[in-house]
Amino acid sequence: MAPLYDIAVVGYGPTGLTAASLLGRLGHRVVVCERWPGLYGLPRLTHIDDETARTVQAAGDVDEALRDSSMCEYVWVNGKGENLVNIPANPDGPMGYPDHISMYQPDVESAIDRRLRGYGTVDVRQGWAVTGLDQDDDGVRLRLRGWNADALCADGQHDSVRARYVIAADGSRSGIRELLGVERRDFGFNEQWVNVDAEWLRPQPPEFACGTQYCDPARGHMTINIGATRQRFEFALLPGETREEMTTPKSAWRLLREYHDLGPEDVRIIRQLVYGFEARIATRWRAGRVFLAGDAAHTMPPYLGQGACSGLRDATNIAWKLHLVLRGLAPDALLDTYESERRPHVTALTHAAIGLGKVANTHDTEAAAARDAAFFAGKVPPPPPFPPLSGGVLRKEAGTPVGTLTPQGRIRLADGRTGRLDDLTGYGFTLVTAGDPTDALGPERLARLERLGCAVVALDTVDDLDGRHREYLHLLGAVAYLARPDFVLFGTAADTAGLGALVDDLDAALSATVGAAV
Repeated sequence: MAPLYDIAVVGYGPTGLTAASLLGRLGHRVVVCERWPGLYGLPRLTHIDDETARTVQAAGDVDEALRDSSMCEYVWVNGKGENLVNIPANPDGPMGYPDHISMYQPDVESAIDRRLRGYGTVDVRQGWAVTGLDQDDDGVRLRLRGWNADALCADGQHDSVRARYVIAADGSRSGIRELLGVERRDFGFNEQWVNVDAEWLRPQPPEFACGTQYCDPARGHMTINIGATRQRFEFALLPGETREEMTTPKSAWRLLREYHDLGPEDVRIIRQLVYGFEARIATRWRAGRVFLAGDAAHTMPPYLGQGACSGLRDATNIAWKLHLVLRGLAPDALLDTYESERRPHVTALTHAAIGLGKVANTHDTEAAAARDAAFFAGKVPPPPPFPPLSGGVLRKEAGTPVGTLTPQGRIRLADGRTGRLDDLTGYGFTLVTAGDPTDALGPERLARLERLGCAVVALDTVDDLDGRHREYLHLLGAVAYLARPDFVLFGTAADTAGLGALVDDLDAALSATVGAAV
């Protein structure tokens, strides 16, 4: 009989890597099934935000992962090159990173891969395709077959693995989703763009050290830096242009010369392909013991830069919940909150990305002129802030930002260790208090927090080097806040007397059947 793992992760892109690493870090036996024999090695995603960087920090060596990254501002211009809107980047976002980061995906994947292989609890099975699955009350058996990378088919030897739960992070064409018979809702946004990634043969010109969206009705196009040495160029396909035509080197050089006056003396092309911008969300994200994550669960146009970020949010949301269920610290019903929390959030971002895409890629010249006039007149409202979580594992509080993200600053512990908060507290719940909570909580509640793996940080015993956590407590009007492992604010205590109730409410939220998937 196949060995029993705690979790099987199908797919080894950013979402699968992150999920496997977080669960391995928490001590679980994880098997990864990936059909390709190695890491992809080329940049598909180029942008992450500070929340995602913090997730990478939890899953790998973030300094290694972001070694060839840079802060990235965004500029939207019209077909005449006139500025429509600037989206500045904050060099020190609340998570301790710039809030817009241009990065090189292979560095991120390698850093997480290296970290998880060191845990000793994660088996990475590359070169194996999942061809079937069977579920029962105790687990899932995945049927595997060796993947032929040359013929692009599974025609090798047979094998199988068994796990208590499965995370399917196998991309937008998810084979697991198909095996489960899960449909996707199509939001009706479908565009074809040609992607040209290039490496600079000379110092990157300053005008390319940011992301620029060209809202040109003749042909929408954009460019974004990939760190400091590489560049992505994207061009919308026009009617009559075919995939075959637009993936030839001749077409790439024609577009680069026409739109950016660049040639072989300036850049070396490292990747060229046509791909589709789409907006689709799976109708359900859980089927028994199997969970869809990342592109397998949802895809969105890239105009908001949140596709990969959303996948990593999936990974960190489901990982800590699986951990508690597998350790017997919460019922299986807790896992239903994965979809009920994540679906509304990703749906809101998908609609925002679609809206931006319609603004950016307007082909009607009169409509584009009206759009430009609205921007110039200041009549275009800024995009709304990202939505908070509104249900699931959250305390019901009035007047506090429960469901939003908590910050990360640098601290120095009493023993002299200095670093980012999460590096010193670990991947888990964190209770941050103004003063020592020992007496207010008592031994029983402290023991409960310890069983949950909750770190307790009393700011009167550590140096809050950036002042970020004391400032956050002041903003909350509280003496303590409790953050979930995915950095989400669970709840607050307005005074010392309220600390016990805060811990009790966390226990109740984890123990209850806290909501079904929607």
